[in-house]
Amino acid sequence: MSYLRLLAAFFRVSLRTELAYRVNFFVQLFQSLLSLGMALGGLAVIFSFTDTLGGWRPDEVLALVGVYFLVGGMIRLVIQPGMEEFIDSVRMGTLDFTLTKPEDAQFLISIRKVQIWEMIDIALGLGVLGTALARLGGTVGGGETAVFILTLVAGGFIIYSFWLILATLSFWLVRVENILFVFQSMYEAGRWPISLYPGWLRYGLTFIVPVAFATTIPAEALTGHLSWVTLLIAVGLAAVLLLVSRGFWKLGLRRYSGTSA
Repeated sequence: MSYLRLLAAFFRVSLRTELAYRVNFFVQLFQSLLSLGMALGGLAVIFSFTDTLGGWRPDEVLALVGVYFLVGGMIRLVIQPGMEEFIDSVRMGTLDFTLTKPEDAQFLISIRKVQIWEMIDIALGLGVLGTALARLGGTVGGGETAVFILTLVAGGFIIYSFWLILATLSFWLVRVENILFVFQSMYEAGRWPISLYPGWLRYGLTFIVPVAFATTIPAEALTGHLSWVTLLIAVGLAAVLLLVSRGFWKLGLRRYSGTSA
């Protein structure tokens, strides 16, 4: 409960800060609508020439686009801003202020900054996802919904762990931001089914930069493409990466000297 209260407190602080610059809401809304319009326009053009894309029907790809916006909004809402601020605090030596707090430092650096306007992408993603499910009709039942939520949570943990590992490299490296930009570029590939890509790129987007676990696999759970083997791999990988990222974080802390060095 204390963690939930902390998360709510950070959210309130971020909300009050952002409300001082309300024009940012309209800027984010315009950017999100433009990005969504381009994504849907691209789908309309592609499916005007074909009935399937990598084995996916139009409504199934629409569900994938919804998941893409939903997960992307969640990443930019909490994970990305928190990790970017963590990297800056390591470089400037101000991580000391976090380490002296009584709560877990990893949790604090993960939630201390919230970009509330990214909730627009989350809302748009849910809207697109709901539209896709309505068009899919009765093909999505309670079982598919439960598996979808499980894969979405597993994918979220995988992406969080991946970002934490990259950000923790700042204890050894100076310019980690460049590595984060690579992930952001690779995430753009997640708006299309992973089966669309050649084998080497499909492998890279699944196990090297785990974009597939964040977008394609949750969408597969809704559209009936997901196998039980893939589900077990997703859950198992999430558990393993959480442990690995935690261990790597603790290892990095031993390298940190702070401002008092």
